[in-house]
Amino acid sequence: MAAVKICGCRSRGDVELALAWGARYIGFILAPSSRNVALEDAAKIARDLPDAVIPVAVLVHPTRQEIDEVLEVMPRAHVQLSGDELPEFVASLEVPIIKTIHVHPAQTDTSLIRAACNQFPRARILFDTKVHASYGGTGQTFSWESIADIARERDVFVAGGLTPENVAHCVQSVRPFGVDVRSGVETNGEKDPVKVHAFCKAVKDANEA
Repeated sequence: MAAVKICGCRSRGDVELALAWGARYIGFILAPSSRNVALEDAAKIARDLPDAVIPVAVLVHPTRQEIDEVLEVMPRAHVQLSGDELPEFVASLEVPIIKTIHVHPAQTDTSLIRAACNQFPRARILFDTKVHASYGGTGQTFSWESIADIARERDVFVAGGLTPENVAHCVQSVRPFGVDVRSGVETNGEKDPVKVHAFCKAVKDANEA
């Protein structure tokens, strides 16, 4: 059953909207981004989340000290590493890690993708679309079929260009642990209640199909 991760939340209103339709992961972008939120603000927004809902701190090339600072104010947070973090660094972290693997839109060689994933055996993997030097938020999809076998072997999230219109196909094609959306549920850069509802309903219906 694919879980929903709503990323790029910047207000308590965003969080309440995500919770209303059953999101299980709430992403706060602490790295440079148009949807960046300060750590102190993220901690306040995430306060009193239900136990079943996990805050996710999205970072790019953080130091260990920066990760410790996140966990000091958000002790239940999972840490999403969305840059080119080295396997040795990731393996040294004793916290729940989501490691982003960027997949080129034309990439279909599962062996290369699997090799990248195998460098991070203890992390959950989040597949996002590789576009130039971007570390996320591309709004573009990649070949979901290229990761379907990997999703049968370990917990993976799928991101990159997901919308209420295509997420059901993604869930049915990959059967991932979770799906991650940011701009696909926004209008003019703000979370759109209609789109959030439609996205979560599409995932729920696909899970039950």
